[in-house]
Formats: sequence, C-alpha cells, structure tokens
Amino acid sequence: MSFIRKADATFPPASSVTNWREYDASLCNRGSLTIWFTPEAIAGWKAQPRTTPGGQRHYSDLAIETALTLRTVFRLALRQSEGLIGSIMKMLEIDLPVPDHTTLSRRACGLPVCNLARIRTGELHLIVDSTGLKLLGAGEWLFEKHGTTKRRAWRKLHIGIDAGNGEIVALT
Repeated sequence: MSFIRKADATFPPASSVTNWREYDASLCNRGSLTIWFTPEAIAGWKAQPRTTPGGQRHYSDLAIETALTLRTVFRLALRQSEGLIGSIMKMLEIDLPVPDHTTLSRRACGLPVCNLARIRTGELHLIVDSTGLKLLGAGEWLFEKHGTTKRRAWRKLHIGIDAGNGEIVALT
C-alpha cells in the first residue's frame, strides 16, 4: 500500500512553551509532505495477467486508487494527477509506469468503494435531510431554447448526518 502523510502534531499552548526554537521548527514542519511507496505497493502496481478473454490491464486497482487519492487530496484535474504521479516516480527514482488521464477516468467509475463502519460507540445525534436534486442535461437546453414541455429529471436524496462530526452515516 502506498502512503501519503502530512507531518502534523499536537502543539501545547504558547504560554507553556519553554523552547521557542524547537516550537518554531515544529510549526514549520507542519507544512512538510512525506510520500513513500512500500515494497508491497511497488510489487502490486502492475495488474496481474487476466485469464479471461479481453484486453489486459496495465495497472492494478491500487495504482488507480493511489492516483485518484492524490487527485482528491490536492484537488487536481486528471492530466495534472498524471503529471504529479510521474514527478513523484521520478523524484523517488521508482521505475513504474504512470497511468494516463484517460485510464484514470475510465477506471475510476469501476473501483469498489469501501464503506467504513462507524468507529464511535454511544449516542448518535442524527440529522436527517430529504431533498430533491434536479439533473441537468441536453433536455434543459432544449427547454430553454424552444420552450417545449418535457419530463423533468428529479431524483430524491435522503441523507443522515452525525451532528457531532458532520460525517454521513446513512444515505439512499
């Protein structure tokens, strides 16, 4: 598994600090970024050969997840994510192929999403919201231009949010 870690620590209140030089250095280190790939991640970067008919995949799900995680963390476009992964590979001197932006886009929709179980126990203050979402598409343009009637594209979203931390705990 590959890891991304931002150096961060819990700091004491400024009134109890005795070594200001060390405290200042630790504040500066909060902005440092450390990225490394474990040997297991390097070994699992390329996809295993398929035994069924069809095209062979070049990248494992781990490679796609890593690239998409970096994309989400740094709020990048797909092409920028491709460039970031390439520069990380070059900087770490790892000779692995980099998934291109079209592969990232195509494989992103097929990745399984793991639902994390609620870790906390005890009381749960649940806020439930039910709202309608309007889906926009080509039909909206036709309605605006020609004023024709069409079936509206509405979907209902029901969401349950933990009031304590804002975590979504239920949705349908």
